[in-house]
Amino acid sequence: MEDRLSRREFLKRSALIGAAVAGYRYLEVPAAAEAATGKSRVVVVRDQALLAGDGVDQKVAERMLGQAMAKLVGANSGAQAWKMLFKPTDVVGLKVNCLCGKGVSTHPEITYAVVSGLKMAGVPEGNIIIWDRSSGDLAKSGYTLNKGEGVRVLADDGDWGEAVRSGSISGRLSKIITEKITALVNVPILKTHGIPGLTCALKNHYGSFDNPGAAHGDGCNPYLADLNALPQIKNKTRLIVVDAARPQCDGGPSLRADAQFDYHGIIISKDPLAADRVGLEIINERRKQTGRQERTVESLKWFASSAKAGVGVCDLSKIELVNI
Repeated sequence: MEDRLSRREFLKRSALIGAAVAGYRYLEVPAAAEAATGKSRVVVVRDQALLAGDGVDQKVAERMLGQAMAKLVGANSGAQAWKMLFKPTDVVGLKVNCLCGKGVSTHPEITYAVVSGLKMAGVPEGNIIIWDRSSGDLAKSGYTLNKGEGVRVLADDGDWGEAVRSGSISGRLSKIITEKITALVNVPILKTHGIPGLTCALKNHYGSFDNPGAAHGDGCNPYLADLNALPQIKNKTRLIVVDAARPQCDGGPSLRADAQFDYHGIIISKDPLAADRVGLEIINERRKQTGRQERTVESLKWFASSAKAGVGVCDLSKIELVNI
């Protein structure tokens, strides 16, 4: 009962679902609040202008990200915020989710809005890599492959690197993570999934190693926890940018158009588990609105396992939510 009360209060305070934002409203948070409270901060920014027909307006996404970044780190501007998290000498990998193609994959416009932010921090284009496990998946999701000059867009395509064995995880990690980048931005899309219940930040890294097929038992528990607790992933993760422009609240991971809904949102955090927890609340509110049964955090056992493994926090009382 105590958890349900805190959850209701969390939703009441955050107003995650409701009328689309007209203009911009800020919950003012002191710059040092996250450190002082010990809570993980998650910023949700929404703007009806984000969706343009079947696609996303990149310029709107850039503006939204700048505002959210400033609130995330307590900066005076988006440019200052990007500089607080990244430096020009970084080599930054942007892990996208392109497995199921257009409609249920990370929109390229949101990914390139992240690229624009990194460039504001002084990161050269040649130090930015957009990647997923398969070139075919990237191409069918609207990305133009590039292994040459500028921002690289490429895939592992079976060329795996470091072998790891930790807890339930046994496989080979992406060379992009282990050999090529110094910082990682996780750029998933928010949707439901028939096995773990939700696919967002943590599940996105099933595209970061060669053996995801062996990591789906018991609703992906404790595999999601053990994978994301690997230091090669955890220690390089600087930022989570969730594509919540048009989430999917049922079915998945493949496209189910009748379960998609326009949310016009982007979720950002430095805590991948907290981002997933807020994403679950957004999905559940839509499921309630459409007469579907909610997916409780208790039923998705990987949430508790991930918190125990130190991946992040999933207790709503330990998440500081900022809405824009």
